[in-house]
Amino acid sequence: MKLHILGICGTFMGGVAALARELGHAVDGSDQSVYPPMSTQLEQLGITLNSGYDPAFIAPDTDVVVVGNALSRGNAAVEFVLDEKLAYTSGAEWLREHVLPGRRTLAVAGTHGKTTTTSILAYMLEAAGRAPGFLVGGVPENFGVSARLGDGVDFVVEADEYDTAFFDKRSKFVHYRPTVAILNNLEFDHADIFPDLAAIQRQFHHLVRIVPGNGRLIVNGEDAALAEVLAMGCWTPVERFALEGEAEWTARLLEADGTRFTVVHRGRDIGDLHWGLVGRHNVMNALAALAAANAVGVDVASILPAMADFVSVKRRLENLGVAGGVTVYDDFAHHPTAIRTTLEGLRARVGDARIVVAMEPRSNSMRLGAHSDQIAPSLDGADVTVFLHRPELAWDAGKVVGALRGQGETVPDVDALVSRLRELVRPGDHLVFMSNGGFEGAPRRTLASLADL
Repeated sequence: MKLHILGICGTFMGGVAALARELGHAVDGSDQSVYPPMSTQLEQLGITLNSGYDPAFIAPDTDVVVVGNALSRGNAAVEFVLDEKLAYTSGAEWLREHVLPGRRTLAVAGTHGKTTTTSILAYMLEAAGRAPGFLVGGVPENFGVSARLGDGVDFVVEADEYDTAFFDKRSKFVHYRPTVAILNNLEFDHADIFPDLAAIQRQFHHLVRIVPGNGRLIVNGEDAALAEVLAMGCWTPVERFALEGEAEWTARLLEADGTRFTVVHRGRDIGDLHWGLVGRHNVMNALAALAAANAVGVDVASILPAMADFVSVKRRLENLGVAGGVTVYDDFAHHPTAIRTTLEGLRARVGDARIVVAMEPRSNSMRLGAHSDQIAPSLDGADVTVFLHRPELAWDAGKVVGALRGQGETVPDVDALVSRLRELVRPGDHLVFMSNGGFEGAPRRTLASLADL
């Protein structure tokens, strides 16, 4: 089969491309924005990438066009597919039809932490000798690829609540029909497609409805919005994880930054986990993954030592290096809660050292201003914040800057951002770039610019 994938450099669609190639299909694709890490992975797999959505990129012998959810009516390639009556499908539907049959699917859903938790769970199953397949919305460092088929029965998938495609407005995760589902947390996001939190809760309940009675729901016991979802109806055994309050899975922090903690299951100490990830949120991610691994029969105590070698996903507070005495990180955080928890974790690690944040408000919700009132409080952990305030930003970043606890300012473009950061930072600083896009290479450009300080 020959596939052309529209939106191939998206983290999910790039994973679909990798799986299709591993199955022996011929794959090429198009995308408006071609940037690492997905472009690098696809090029290494020998998959041809085309920049832009010219219909000419879709070869006449293409059997099916797989359409990413970033494309809509009016896109030249989409109109060509419809006019020529080409066979087309969504990435989620293709995954369900061609990869998931015969597998035991473990799905990781939630507003935050999906990519990290999916990577942790896949790594735990690997450490247990399960040889799982997986599709992660990023590139887990321990595996080096965002997706693989695996030799075992288990398949771990990052389960996104965003809609499936222009022709299928259901959340992607309803396609996966998981045996085990993690509900990591739930907040309002994706303001471009959901009017309010209740609309997202309905989608999460659609996921709850399809988890079988002999499966398992792993649920954040601290999240009131998820409790409301379960109250709509639940037909599957539930296990909860929490650091505060009662839950089947809990932890006692042995280090304030979350790098070492004791895992507790139903009141019994399982063992200590020591790893390189920081922050309370990552302890919660680990508990969720441990509960899911346990649900499919893994002796979780036996795999805790292996977590010392776990390395997080690229662009999750990824340390790019040190230049001019400044440590530079690349981070995907783009929701106020994720921004806050990431900075809290970093602060616990670096103590009183200065934290400088360079932020691109790029997600649809960010650009629409859905989170504008929450941004300044989420940045309390930063000493200095520089916003990339592009002309198309729909809200007043100056108002946010004025509400910051620390120093804040805006710049109009990436060139100005790199230049200003070079002036602002000093030896001993920790500089964090936050964006869910390519940021025009700003993190590595800045790292290079600091080399001669």
